[in-house]
Amino acid sequence: MKKVLLALALALGASALAQGNVIKIATVSPLSGEQAALGEMIKLGAQLAVEEAQPEFEKLGFKLELAPQDDQANPDVGVAVARRLVTDPEIVAIVGHLNTGVAIPSSEVYKDYQLAMVSPANTGPAVTDRCYLNVNRLVGRDDVQGPAGAEFAVKELGAKRIFIVHDKTTYGQGVAEQFKKKAEELGAQVVGFVGTEEKANFQALILQMKAKKPDFVYFGGIYHQAGVLLKQMRERGIKATFMGPDGLDSSKFVEIAGEAAKGAYYTTVAGPIEKYPKAKAMAEKFEKKFGKKPESFAIYAYDSANVVIKALKDFVAYAKRAPTRAELSMLIRQTTLEGVTGYVAFDYKGDRKKADYFVVHLKEAKYPGEVVKVISFPAPATKCEAIK
Repeated sequence: MKKVLLALALALGASALAQGNVIKIATVSPLSGEQAALGEMIKLGAQLAVEEAQPEFEKLGFKLELAPQDDQANPDVGVAVARRLVTDPEIVAIVGHLNTGVAIPSSEVYKDYQLAMVSPANTGPAVTDRCYLNVNRLVGRDDVQGPAGAEFAVKELGAKRIFIVHDKTTYGQGVAEQFKKKAEELGAQVVGFVGTEEKANFQALILQMKAKKPDFVYFGGIYHQAGVLLKQMRERGIKATFMGPDGLDSSKFVEIAGEAAKGAYYTTVAGPIEKYPKAKAMAEKFEKKFGKKPESFAIYAYDSANVVIKALKDFVAYAKRAPTRAELSMLIRQTTLEGVTGYVAFDYKGDRKKADYFVVHLKEAKYPGEVVKVISFPAPATKCEAIK
């Protein structure tokens, strides 16, 4: 790492982007609206990491700050936030986003300004398959998560007639398509594949389900829709086993679905806290500070922020100045970390070299449920014409 730091310092000179002694890490996630429960966990996880690191940066002569931003789970808002952030010279990195459909267009803006992005939540393959040097993620991918869910559904739960619903987003439709492809390969019959933006009344969709008589329903999307859909399915007598991806990984899913959540499954790239032995101390600090337990992506946001912080600290201690955005992007890609989520190292395109995927069963209507299977899998290879 010292050789890398020296090479960067010589090649790029001492013209650090942040001319003062303030260094800011921004979080970008939905802090308002229906997905705020997941977005807040990203903010709070990163906030804890930043506040823990502040005393060390003060000794180095810098003030480290968090700059939380609300993208409202909306691509247009995300891009507007990104455009504002790249004009602030004190912002050196982003921890975010939550939604793949927001992350992709926003990261196009970051790329043009070499602003590093470390995602604690984005699972869409295209996030890293573009091979941008400044874009990295700590979680797994939907082209592994979707097939893992399908394999469990068909091989271990015996699903034969599957009805698939998705929310028409890049994330929801993408993971649903991956689930569908694998389920059909394994011999299951997909009797329905429907996209919907409905959030309150799923009667028409449920009528389609009843006509198809599925024994398994998969929903690609987020908890606020999934909870309502599942509740109405049970009220209308559909007993098919229900599963979704990590968008259901929130206590809000159980809160919305109520007793209907009992028996549901979800796959997630962020397992329950107890599955991470190193996260115990972090979880205790989190609960003491914020008055709530960390959920879903909180510990991944904590590690995402700490990857940035480690790269920053190493550079500042060596070069006695703040790095440029280009310097920091290069360093983050090469930084490794023994994090609370395990060993963190990125491959050539910004994927975590090996990620964990969990299948969780809600035996009772109580979050987070019981992990029934864990799969550790390397990121699929991507052909890059050039690292951009």
